[in-house]
Amino acid sequence: MCSTAAAQPPVIVILGPTASGKSELALALAKKIGAEIISADSRQIYRQLDIGAAKPSHEALQEVTHHFVNEKNIGEPFSAGDFATEAIERIQDIHRRGKRAIIAGGSTLYLEGVLKGFANLPPANPEIRARLLVELENGGKEHLYEKLLQQDPEQAATLDPTKTQRLIRSLEIIEITGLSVTELQSRGKQQQTDLHFLTTGLSIPRETLYQRINQRTDNMIESGLCQEAELLYHKYHSLLADKRTSALQSVGYQELFHYFDNTIDFAEAVRLIKQHTRNYAKRQLTFFNNRLTVNWVNADILWKRLENSKFWA
Repeated sequence: MCSTAAAQPPVIVILGPTASGKSELALALAKKIGAEIISADSRQIYRQLDIGAAKPSHEALQEVTHHFVNEKNIGEPFSAGDFATEAIERIQDIHRRGKRAIIAGGSTLYLEGVLKGFANLPPANPEIRARLLVELENGGKEHLYEKLLQQDPEQAATLDPTKTQRLIRSLEIIEITGLSVTELQSRGKQQQTDLHFLTTGLSIPRETLYQRINQRTDNMIESGLCQEAELLYHKYHSLLADKRTSALQSVGYQELFHYFDNTIDFAEAVRLIKQHTRNYAKRQLTFFNNRLTVNWVNADILWKRLENSKFWA
């Protein structure tokens, strides 16, 4: 019998660090080949996060169908596992309708889940988790980060002390299994699908990337990021207090929330947004290089290939 897998068109994956131009390139390619875009961005799925999430423009959303954009309200649960499962289902539906699919984004766990699947990680252990929460309260988030750094440096390199939920989960897994998250993920099975992924990473010189990050931050401020954050600050103040809603803990918003709390001034908030975004870009690159197989290509070359209809050359 003929293989159905051979009939499936490859799924194009465009990834890279924040501010590298993934969304613009994906949009241009989607318009050229008549594709739909799967947004692998953990913030763009929330309706209330617009400017700070660098969401595609209204015009872009009208021109090309974007999945996982403006689909959830803040506070609604949506995990990397949920994304991986639903993204594969939607890609298969896109193919059934005779169209192409492009995955574009930089959320590391979203991309890993789709491309590789997840290892069978143990369920939460309430006793261990309660003990780690006490450690967090007594020793602080930096203590937990240093602990993970010693036990699983590769996993720690993809996080920072502010990611307390993932720090606790990583340490919990180590205590339950005796193995690091990195080891367990390396043993994880590939998703059993008939999809074939062409994964391309946008390579940009570090200095250029940092300039783009700084300029994009300034543009966001001019476009009303402070006003957007202020609305969120007042509307979701109770969720901010318990620090369990990851969408509200993300870079670009948390710094302005500190400004509204009068713990820093506005200039310092903007400076920290730029610094934390640069740090986030470093962690993304570390994750992509350590955990995924990526064909890195200079961004300018990719744009030229697109103009010449040779994107995959």
